[in-house]
Amino acid sequence: MVGVLLALLGLSFLISWFATRFLRWFCPRIGFVDKPGGRKIHRNPKPLGGGVGIVLGFALPLIAALIAVHFLQPPPDQPGVPWHAYWSGIGDETSLAVGILVSALVLHGMGLLDDRKALGPFVKLIVQLAVAAILVVGKNMRILTFLDHALGLGPAPSIIVTILWIVAITNAFNFLDNMDGLSAGVAAVCASAFFIATLSIHAWFVAAALALLLGATLGFLYFNFPPATIFMGDAGSLVIGFLLGVLSVRATYLPPGVSLENSWWSIFAPVIVLALPLYDLVVVSIIRLSRGKSPFVGDTNHFSHRLVARGMSRRTAVLCLYLVAAATSAAAIVLPHVRSSFAAILIFCQTLLILGVVALLEQHPLPPSPPSQ
Repeated sequence: MVGVLLALLGLSFLISWFATRFLRWFCPRIGFVDKPGGRKIHRNPKPLGGGVGIVLGFALPLIAALIAVHFLQPPPDQPGVPWHAYWSGIGDETSLAVGILVSALVLHGMGLLDDRKALGPFVKLIVQLAVAAILVVGKNMRILTFLDHALGLGPAPSIIVTILWIVAITNAFNFLDNMDGLSAGVAAVCASAFFIATLSIHAWFVAAALALLLGATLGFLYFNFPPATIFMGDAGSLVIGFLLGVLSVRATYLPPGVSLENSWWSIFAPVIVLALPLYDLVVVSIIRLSRGKSPFVGDTNHFSHRLVARGMSRRTAVLCLYLVAAATSAAAIVLPHVRSSFAAILIFCQTLLILGVVALLEQHPLPPSPPSQ
């Protein structure tokens, strides 16, 4: 099965790579570019549309797989590759796969519109909440389901928490899209961690979706790593954040045969993998609110900006954030497999210490708030 997943990853990478290469040439010819100015740190117009390459890399193999399962016969079983079982498994997840794909395409379309002409933060937030709510309720995809009985309020608390989690992760990667290669690179690190974690617990559907997302992100990152030659825009950052939020919900992170009572800490694995994007989302939102600004109005108060203000090059700052994300992600991969609460607490403490280092590194004076217009 691992070989099949790696093949999916490679296929997704190739589609995304070729699509992004074409879009890098095509988008400037139709005026779909991101012009410098204001809070933007690039000096020359850069083509947008990289998000289209990411979506194509994820969506096309998924659509092809769904069509194949429903209209073609599976290949003969081979040693280690039970094609009939895979065919059946994909068929069972068709409804969920279609729901995820349609939801991602809705956000992608909204992102394209926003990249062309700003829609406003509250319009985007309402659409994100609606898309997440429809998917969560329609597919009964919830986290913390033990709250149903613990609070005596039925599924409502779990539904609300799941919707807010997906929307938070969606916006976290949208916030991270503030420097060349940052959002896509951190997404690739997080997707790799989730991919390894889901492989270890045999969550094959989620692992396959993560393989597609990882390949699509890496195919785009080839052209977006600093100095970038194309940007993903909201059409890309909203989609990768949404997919990571949804796929992190879909897996249980419990190893086969292990109950939640004996591994309660496993449910925190997604929080640890996504600790850096969540940290940046929370800190930047607090800074903006403290200045009387909307948390959705961009500025240069992100961790990456303050690393550059400390003297790092932009590429070094981006690589630093990759390493921080990898450090927390490595701990999260191990978390579902530890067998004592003491070991789990050590992993939680390690994550907090890493974020403590991040907090110290970003202790650089904030840029002055621009005067009100």
